[in-house]
Order: sequence, then C-alpha cells, then structure tokens
Amino acid sequence: MITARDLSRLSAERIKAHDREGWLALFEEDAVVQDPVGPSVFDPEGKGHHGREGIARFHDMAIAPNKDVTFEVHGSYLCGDEAANVVTLHITAGDDSKFKVPCVIVYKASPNGKIASLRAFWEAAGIPGF
Repeated sequence: MITARDLSRLSAERIKAHDREGWLALFEEDAVVQDPVGPSVFDPEGKGHHGREGIARFHDMAIAPNKDVTFEVHGSYLCGDEAANVVTLHITAGDDSKFKVPCVIVYKASPNGKIASLRAFWEAAGIPGF
C-alpha cells in the first residue's frame, strides 16, 4: 500500500522533473492544496486550491515559473494516513535568483492511494515577491 510519505516523495520528484501531468495525477479529484496555509499571493482568501483544476492553476502560477525546485527533507514523520515532512526548498526562479524556503509540508493519503490534501507551512518573510 502506498503511504503519504511515498506520495510526498513522488510529488517532490515530479516537481523537480517539471512533470506537471504526473504531479497532478497524484491527487484525488477533490483534493485540496494549501501552499502556504492561510492567505497568500497564491490564494488571497486562504481557502486553498480545490480539485485538480484548482491545483493545476496553482501549479501553473506557483511551481511552473521556477527553473528548479529541489526538496531537501530533514525529517519525515508518518502517522496513520498522513506524513509531515520538515523540508528546505531550494528554488531557482525564472530570473535565475535563488532562495531557500524552510517549511513543514503535511500530506494526507486517500484510501485510493492518492493525495487527498497537501498543506505547506512556511513564512513569506525574506522570500522574493512576497
């Protein structure tokens, strides 16, 4: 059985590979992505990105413009159908600027072996454009 930790690894691999369709295929049809949790430039109302269509829009706005996103996982804690990963994202933006985003990302697996929710906790202070 695929775990939330397995799904988190697949998610990171597909983001790194710029595999949009492969990344979207990891999610349930009614999944929710909150990245970051709460209001942000990506989600002014802080309600999250719902369903594959909403998650695809999030991808195109927040992930696709970057030249590279590498996940450095410092720890991963699997509990039931969820995994909380302590991560530093190493991002190279479209303009070649580089920055690091320390965060905690919580993945919830569905009974179907897909991502039911992804919730990322990170602070915008010091990150270009936020």
